[in-house]
Amino acid sequence: MPGPDKRCTEDEVVAELRSGMTIGIGGWASRRKPMSIIRAILRSDLTDLTVVAYGGPDVGLLCRSGHASKVISGFVSLDTIPLEPHYRAARQSGSIWAEELDEGMFLSGLQAAAWRLPFLPTRAGLGSDVPRVMPHITTVRSPYPDPDTGEHEELIAAPALRLDVALVHQHRADASGNAVWLGEDPYFDDIMVRAAERSFVSCEKVLPTAELGEGTDVTHHSISRMDVTGVVEAPGGAHFTECLPDYGRDEAFQRHYAGSARSDEAWAEFSERFVQVDEETYRAHVRELAAAAEEGDK
Repeated sequence: MPGPDKRCTEDEVVAELRSGMTIGIGGWASRRKPMSIIRAILRSDLTDLTVVAYGGPDVGLLCRSGHASKVISGFVSLDTIPLEPHYRAARQSGSIWAEELDEGMFLSGLQAAAWRLPFLPTRAGLGSDVPRVMPHITTVRSPYPDPDTGEHEELIAAPALRLDVALVHQHRADASGNAVWLGEDPYFDDIMVRAAERSFVSCEKVLPTAELGEGTDVTHHSISRMDVTGVVEAPGGAHFTECLPDYGRDEAFQRHYAGSARSDEAWAEFSERFVQVDEETYRAHVRELAAAAEEGDK
């Protein structure tokens, strides 16, 4: 018996969100980000969001637009542009509160939330300045002695990163929320959806369940419909981040985006053309920018 039909639109996802929520965003830096949903958030009046992510332009846009007030991250990067410029500006100006964790600590926090635990012990972060600059992160001593030394190891107690909502982008999904990735890396999206009270999956294509793995090496669902609240069919929905093997990163557009951090005037121009517009207009403007660049190269 098929599961319930959970298909919805980006705007319907945003209608389920509230100011002040803690929102986890899947993907990794400038890879497979649920950008069409992020763009819908940018068109909304949501404020005071806490964003939890291995961050990329999703984080930068939410910081620059004023939608995010706090960011918890393992890093915030555009991959080929190492430092996300809008996040860096927000961090330096103090317009957001940032909690920058070791990547392993971040993963342990997500896993703890997914397992409904208050924390998980980890060696990640030991010897770093994270506990010094974030005194709410403490250590715990193992109750079990090391079999060789007899010592009780001291470990970081990575606090659970509990999410109100998770937003992730997958390659394929069925109407009830089973989803698969076709690339080589899940980017921990499967853990993130389990760490959240509610989760929304955007995807390149919605297919019948039996066809999810056709023509691929996929033999399982990376995400179960039991963990998914809604499904958005969004071809190209990860643009301008990469969604391999379906499409690569739009490097030219990413450079244009990064350039919008040079001044308030540059941001205003970028925002008017690519942020304060609906998805159809956004895509039309992206095509116009690409065409103009191609013409300039001739």
